[in-house]
Amino acid sequence: METQLGDMWSPIRLTLELAGLTTVLLMLLGTPLAWWLARSQAWWKEGVATLVAMPLVLPPTVLGFYLLIALGPSGAGAVTEPLFGLRTLAFTFEGLVIGSVFYSMPFVVQPIRNAFEAMGERPMEVAATLRASPLKAFWSVAVPLARPGFLTGAVLGFAHTVGEFGVVLMIGGNIPRETKVLSVAVYDFVETAQWREAHILAGGMVVFAFCVILSMTLIQKHAAKAGA
Repeated sequence: METQLGDMWSPIRLTLELAGLTTVLLMLLGTPLAWWLARSQAWWKEGVATLVAMPLVLPPTVLGFYLLIALGPSGAGAVTEPLFGLRTLAFTFEGLVIGSVFYSMPFVVQPIRNAFEAMGERPMEVAATLRASPLKAFWSVAVPLARPGFLTGAVLGFAHTVGEFGVVLMIGGNIPRETKVLSVAVYDFVETAQWREAHILAGGMVVFAFCVILSMTLIQKHAAKAGA
């Protein structure tokens, strides 16, 4: 019984760690990218936006395949081996984090970009007339006005990382306590006919998905009321 509980708890803990770290990195990387996409007049910015959005339509196994090559000995391993002694980032927790950042990027960047675009030019122009520096105006004006986008992006990024399967299986495999996340654990329990454990984990993910969708609805309603 204790072993079975450990087999279920370990993927849950690993998934929460992965989703939490991935969400933090996505917010740090996605916010300046979303701001640039919302404000830039560069003709090639939509090409960058398309690259960011590609995980939405690419099969997870395709993205996972190329990430597996990129994280392998001939890719990132050529840099990490002389520096850190890591011949490959594939089949490691660090590799899962990198893959999750790429795979969940559009779910964070797009809501934040939409929020920045929705606020228009006027608030930043007013801040400039009050002699606020661009950085100060960004933090004191743009970020508070785009708060619903940040909340949506954070929730979607976290939830999407929790639910991903194809990418993490391709680049992480099924290593207990290292790369065996929740979605892979459900698949593993089904493959070994451990139906009780599979039901518990799968049912938990159903409840989690319900809470995520409900949160999105409430955030959008609150944003609509605030903007009215």
